[in-house]
Amino acid sequence: MDNLAILPHLQPTVGPATAAPCALEARGLTVSYSGAVRLREVSAAFPRHRVTAILGPSGCGKSTLLKTLNRTLELTPGARVEAGSVLLDGLDVYRDGASASWVRAHAGMLQQKPAPFPMSILDNVLFGARYHGLARDPVNDARHYLERVGLWGEVKDRLKSSALALSGGQQQRLCLARTLAVRPSIVLMDEPCSALDPRATAVIEGLVRELAHDYTIVIVTHNIAQARRVAAHCVFMLDGEAVASGPREDMLINPRHPTVRDFVTGLVG
Repeated sequence: MDNLAILPHLQPTVGPATAAPCALEARGLTVSYSGAVRLREVSAAFPRHRVTAILGPSGCGKSTLLKTLNRTLELTPGARVEAGSVLLDGLDVYRDGASASWVRAHAGMLQQKPAPFPMSILDNVLFGARYHGLARDPVNDARHYLERVGLWGEVKDRLKSSALALSGGQQQRLCLARTLAVRPSIVLMDEPCSALDPRATAVIEGLVRELAHDYTIVIVTHNIAQARRVAAHCVFMLDGEAVASGPREDMLINPRHPTVRDFVTGLVG
């Protein structure tokens, strides 16, 4: 499978589907921006081949946590991991010698707003794959990943046309294809539907559920209904802390934690 092109000692273990072993884990993460603490001793586990939703009110640290998981945080001036660790299949990505480039390839990121590059559709899909030496058969490689996001039939006759001419929903799927072409094992998504209309949102949500068969998905969302539709596991954040986590049933259907219950029922948030 595409997402297994990783170092031998990081190959996922195969086990019963119900076991859902952890693919990614944060342990005691404390993060600051220019000295101001944004995450405070955050610990959270992200089961393999499941969709985990990170939930919470605006400004609670959801996006900061996501960026910390794949080391895009360090692209922000003044941002710093003060303490804790992030384990990718047991490897501490901050302290075990893994390069930032390697981490970002194996934990790919889909941004909040579609961000196609000002180049052709074909070149967009293959941009990261070429950088990492993975694009050996450009057209077939592009077709494979465009098919995975349901876009091939819509763009196959204009692969050399500008990606900027696509609709917003098409652009987001193109960006997802570009992320998948780097062959990650984990896909991080930061509110990927916030700039899309309901129809495009439904398409992205369907892809999220489908891709979870082959990838570990972590999605930041403020939309409780969306989390109910796509997530199997949830992490709830408040004021820079992970205050609760657990299966969808315990977090979104019959929440036990009082703060989570107030957020889910609309009393806060």
